[in-house]
Amino acid sequence: MPVTEDENDGSVDAGRTEKLVMVAALGVIERGLLILVALMTLAATSVEVLSIIERRSVNLGDILLMFLYTEVMAMVAVFYTGKGLPFVYPIFIAITALARLIVLQGKDMDPQNIVLEASAILLLAIAAVVLLRFARR
Repeated sequence: MPVTEDENDGSVDAGRTEKLVMVAALGVIERGLLILVALMTLAATSVEVLSIIERRSVNLGDILLMFLYTEVMAMVAVFYTGKGLPFVYPIFIAITALARLIVLQGKDMDPQNIVLEASAILLLAIAAVVLLRFARR
């Protein structure tokens, strides 16, 4: 039997109202932060493109950095569209960041560190496959 306002002096309705206000406020904050992330990513992309134009050369590290920016934008888009699995995109970002680190510091890195980072990439890739495969069920 549901509790009515008469039986509980309105405290149940007040709790629901507070919950609705908090959910709405947190939703607005989340959307604002997502917009900020998208704008900051666009700004960082612009700075990187201008740097490439000034240098008049593109290297593999620059391309991987652009993939990182693209994946961040895709993650924001997934939150807005609801299509896709938002928790897989941070895994993709981590894989790309580790690959970029290996590419940029590969010659100067200890071979053991390269193997460890490559192992981390493999572990993340396996996690992404498992999440994508079993999340659809």
